[in-house]
Amino acid sequence: MAEALAAPDPIGRTLSPGELVTTMSHFHRAEILRMTGWRDRLDRTSNWAITVVAAMLSVSLSTASAHHGVLLFAMLLVLLLLWIEARRYRFFDVYRARVRQFERHYFAQIFSPQPDFASDWLLVVGESLRTPKFLISQRAALARRLRRNYIHMLLILLLAWILKLSTPSLLTEGVRIDFVSSVREVVAGAALGPIPGVVIVVLVAAFYAGLLVTAFLTASDDGELSFGDVHV
Repeated sequence: MAEALAAPDPIGRTLSPGELVTTMSHFHRAEILRMTGWRDRLDRTSNWAITVVAAMLSVSLSTASAHHGVLLFAMLLVLLLLWIEARRYRFFDVYRARVRQFERHYFAQIFSPQPDFASDWLLVVGESLRTPKFLISQRAALARRLRRNYIHMLLILLLAWILKLSTPSLLTEGVRIDFVSSVREVVAGAALGPIPGVVIVVLVAAFYAGLLVTAFLTASDDGELSFGDVHV
């Protein structure tokens, strides 16, 4: 009975200190490569969004024959790219967290030892390998990428759309360069086919209000982002 209650022997042999260091070095290098791969995907999506913004601005503002709806379409494309990048960011965050575990609890302890500093960190890494889970929600990932990059691109598109509607020469060929004299003209110019301009303006205003709420009224960052100022 006592033998049945005894703790089972660990599977496999125990690694020597040298073997453990070698294993951890190779594992750290592998996680760096995986993190770098997902980081490259993030940059690629951001580059696509910048290209979309630049191309749509060039098409819309270069000639009066270009409809202002081009800029609305650009906003939707950038939103789609933001959603894709937020999903990629969640994967990146998993591998970044593992790398930071090694940096904070292993290498930092070698260079600047602290007594009993998170001595169970290897258990956390082991559980992450057994049952990988996302560390942040899609909403939190959207908020982070929106604050880092996409809010600036979307604001540029909004300013370009307002400029397009408020400048008659950008809406109709042959009109002198000037600005509209009332907000009513701007709203009327925002019409999109059978949809009245006031509806389009309200939808765009609600869209940007939602972006601002998502970006700046979410819960404050915790976890890894609470340590220091360097983040992605």
